[in-house]
Amino acid sequence: MPAQAHHLARELEGLKRNLLHVGKLALEELGKALEAYRTRDVALAREVSVTDKVLDAKEVRVEEECLRIIALHQPVAQDLRYVASALKINQLVENTGDTAVRIANRAEFLASRPPLPIEVDVAGTGARVVEMFDRALQAFVQLDELGAHEVMDMDNEVDNAYRNATSKMIAVMEQHSDQVEVALNTMHLMRHLERAADRATDIAEQVLYILTGDIIRHSE
Repeated sequence: MPAQAHHLARELEGLKRNLLHVGKLALEELGKALEAYRTRDVALAREVSVTDKVLDAKEVRVEEECLRIIALHQPVAQDLRYVASALKINQLVENTGDTAVRIANRAEFLASRPPLPIEVDVAGTGARVVEMFDRALQAFVQLDELGAHEVMDMDNEVDNAYRNATSKMIAVMEQHSDQVEVALNTMHLMRHLERAADRATDIAEQVLYILTGDIIRHSE
């Protein structure tokens, strides 16, 4: 392997490690936010914002790393797609961290209110979203086409859970006027989870773009 190609390969490997670290921070935020909701733990909910500040700083450094690689090495073909996708995935991860903060804010509000009279599967949906996000990151690390498709297939389950929760919350608001705020915040929390699942799907689509050069959102 020529020296320049070897140096680029080493740079890309470092980029992968750094982006995976940012992704793990976002996963940590999601986990904390969901645990704060489950345990009605206000202090834990507030910790999410602290982690997000760390994630934001690292996201900026990864973006700078991507731009430096493009400027210095002028990658082509799959290497260029890899760096371009890393830029997009980096932003998707940062957005997911912001979503975790919003979930934590909802959890903090709900901790101070009586629980709803009906069950909403926040925990199950949240676990599915965390799994999707984790598997999407692994698909990126391993450039795993099958894994990327599996993540995309999982998105329908979260969409269905969100629609089901929305129907339940509308019924609660119609029947229990004193719990409108709780129902609305729960519905928004589920919406945030649905958006996080969409971002996991977007990451999976970027993996397919790296491997095939196809832009999935324009090929459906």
